Amino acid sequence: MNQTPILPFMNDNDFLDIIKLTFDKALEAKVKAENNIHKNVIDPFLMIFEMSGFELNEEQWLKNEKTRQAQKTLSNHIGLFHQKCIGAINGWIDLGTKEIVDVVHHEKRIIAEIKNKYNTVKQSDLIGIYSTLENLVMPKTQKYKGYTSYYVEIIPRKPHRFNECFIPSNNKTGDHPPRNELIRRIDGASFYELVTNDKQALAKIYNVIPIAIQRLYPNLTKIDTTQVKRYFTRAYG
Repeated sequence: MNQTPILPFMNDNDFLDIIKLTFDKALEAKVKAENNIHKNVIDPFLMIFEMSGFELNEEQWLKNEKTRQAQKTLSNHIGLFHQKCIGAINGWIDLGTKEIVDVVHHEKRIIAEIKNKYNTVKQSDLIGIYSTLENLVMPKTQKYKGYTSYYVEIIPRKPHRFNECFIPSNNKTGDHPPRNELIRRIDGASFYELVTNDKQALAKIYNVIPIAIQRLYPNLTKIDTTQVKRYFTRAYG
């Protein structure tokens, strides 16, 4: 008897492979944080204020600090998680690290640079991303000439959707680049909708991640999905 697909727009094996890769990175980050907790000198002043302010004992504080260090490492891989998910959807290609942008769909003539969160890139560096995208889609000699390029913020600053011209300011001059319909900025939920034609695509992925993890690692404690779903709502409205 065939199982119901985990997601309607992605092969189960592809999705499970991506989940395993990302989950293994989480485990690696955890082990690294536990082994290297004292590699960088712990700020004893910060420690004592945190222990006092948050009413933590030393064991609790160390656990929190290990989690914080592991989270910094893992967060770098979440953008890659989305890159691989999109690359596993029909027609899309994950370009890995061999190209300047992350994914492409040649028939739709779309390229995208994917960042996990709105503050992954400093505001002062956004103009550089704009210039990169402009140089890929505007010159006649470029293979992506005429493609629509997207700067994707998977997690936006505010919980609302947008798909707009990308016109970051130049912090050195205060000027803005010219409006160009081929150079766009978009939130994660809207980009997944563009990729899949499913308005709820990103929510569906989020909701089935615990199911996929449980299938891969059945001995793990199950996540209470009713609790974590509200955080998705806070991020996307």
